[in-house]
Amino acid sequence: MSASAPGAGPTVLVTGGSSGLGAAVVAAVAKAGGRPVVLDRQAPADGVPWVECDLADTRAAEAATRHLAERSGGLDAVVTAAGIDVPGRLADVPGDTWDRIVTVDLLATAAVVRAALPWLEAARGNVVTVASTLGVKAVSDATAYCAAKFGVVGFTRALAAELAGSVGVTLLVPGGMRTAFFDERDAQYRPGPDASLNDPADTAAAVMFALSQPPGSAVRELVVCAERESSYP
Repeated sequence: MSASAPGAGPTVLVTGGSSGLGAAVVAAVAKAGGRPVVLDRQAPADGVPWVECDLADTRAAEAATRHLAERSGGLDAVVTAAGIDVPGRLADVPGDTWDRIVTVDLLATAAVVRAALPWLEAARGNVVTVASTLGVKAVSDATAYCAAKFGVVGFTRALAAELAGSVGVTLLVPGGMRTAFFDERDAQYRPGPDASLNDPADTAAAVMFALSQPPGSAVRELVVCAERESSYP
């Protein structure tokens, strides 16, 4: 994506665009002259078109994606930044909670991309999926999150092979960032005061780099983490 008049550039659908990495991507797209649109349960920044959607309902996520695409006159890119986690031992995390994590983080990623494909193929567009350093390294008390993010890695690599020559596909593997992602966790699962965390704006800049590639040039995978990231590799 190159800079242009505000709102005149590519239309980029961002899931989870009201907070954290998603909000940073929305801001970066707008700054570059693009048109961000958002799927989330909460409203994004003022003036950003959005549809309220609980991504745990994957059929609703598909319908909301189609609605935003039609309302926006198409889509040039999708960034699946939405993600949740509730750490805990497998026996202690309620089954409904465990299932919701995997659904939002993995199944909704596939659902949104699936629904967006007709527009992305027409635009020769791009997809950036968001995994995690815990999608390449497993840790205790994170079975749902690791299962989902390892799944995103596999899904994205297969998708890249499937869509080669028609849609650019990038797997983003971010480390921990300074966002509200950790706020509602039990104290034992929050980063300590000296934890090395990235600014989400820096990770969003990597997303923009992937989106800026011309047709035929693919950034397949990006690992973006703090220099002393403890969960990678």
